[in-house]
Amino acid sequence: MKVLLITYYWPPAGGSGVQRWLKFVKYLQDFGIEPVVYTVDSKRYPKEDSSLIHEVSKDIEILKQPIWEPTDVLFWKKNQQKKGISNISKGGFLSFIRGNFFIPDPKIFWVKPSVKYLQKYLDKNKIDVIISSGPPHSMHLIAQKLHKKNNIKWLADFRDPWSDLYYNKDFNQLSFSRKKNKNLEEAVLKNANGILTVSNSLKKEFSKIANKVAVITNGFDDEVTEDEEVILDTKFSISYIGLLPKQSNPKNLFAVLQKLCSENSAFKNDLQLNFIGDISNEVKIEIQSNSLEKNTNFIGYVDHKKAIAYQKKSQVLLLLIPNVANNKGILTGKLFEYLTAKRPILAIGPEEGDLATILQDTNAGTISNYKNIEILASEVRELYSKFKQGNLVVNSRNIQKYHRKELTKQLAELIKKL
Repeated sequence: MKVLLITYYWPPAGGSGVQRWLKFVKYLQDFGIEPVVYTVDSKRYPKEDSSLIHEVSKDIEILKQPIWEPTDVLFWKKNQQKKGISNISKGGFLSFIRGNFFIPDPKIFWVKPSVKYLQKYLDKNKIDVIISSGPPHSMHLIAQKLHKKNNIKWLADFRDPWSDLYYNKDFNQLSFSRKKNKNLEEAVLKNANGILTVSNSLKKEFSKIANKVAVITNGFDDEVTEDEEVILDTKFSISYIGLLPKQSNPKNLFAVLQKLCSENSAFKNDLQLNFIGDISNEVKIEIQSNSLEKNTNFIGYVDHKKAIAYQKKSQVLLLLIPNVANNKGILTGKLFEYLTAKRPILAIGPEEGDLATILQDTNAGTISNYKNIEILASEVRELYSKFKQGNLVVNSRNIQKYHRKELTKQLAELIKKL
């Protein structure tokens, strides 16, 4: 059986967007499915990680085509490269253009040439199933056209929501633009032979329109579980690894830490905040306003291997869900690597969402909502007390089901059913 995967993110792209399908492709052949990958021929991504190239088997066929994006002119050189992805949805004129003229996203201009190129490929090669992964959700539009023209089964994978994507409101979309975006989304949900997503809450939302929706979460792979000596930080380190947009700015956490520092000089001396990745300016400003600069390290983007090392040596791992409406189904991919680091997870997000369910099932950490400052303060105090006692450990359980190979087995079964 042969499948065609349409994805924007592929090595040397770095960040969370590339991990899901890089790992699926890595293991699909073990289950009798041969993947062909179609992606962009790009000389630059917002974040790059060349080490991921070595995870792609040389016998995997990779199809690439150049892409022109209006953001090259409007956003990239002056904004995105300097400020990073975390600051891309800042509002204002450029965001207005982005939200109202490039629907569903600036990759829309890649749809027509991609359909033309892939149709020539399909005329000469047999493909059993087409898979599209978004965001960017323009990838689904490519698959939709090919599916309709060739009557090939189509599986649409939603790593994130579409019209309800948390930063959409910063684009100041007009009613016409919102309606167009929603119509495109509904057409994909209705026409695809199967919908795949990452959480039960998202499944519930998509099932209002789509008939066949399946959940396969993100996960972890062998490089995360490699046995090696880990020396924990000597400081009471609270580390966040990954993209941190303004919507996830943990203002209450910084207020709690500032209060504890003012009450306890030992806590102030022990506290070390580590931010590894692309961090929004709003977060940095909040840290300054709470006088936590001396307790904070901004390390910037690192490759995947180094990110894993930071996870394993941290005393506490900070996990943040965007503080927006309909956030119960948001599951950051970093969660599953956090689980294997065997360090306590301090999460802030919806207390009745998918993340809360997984943390309870795995016994890997605690979660409090963005408003409950008392519970958050209590959790930090308890973690610090255990740190001082030399007893800050976590006994996680039920995590093996999130291994990438086990998840790919589920995917292969889903593809074969199509």
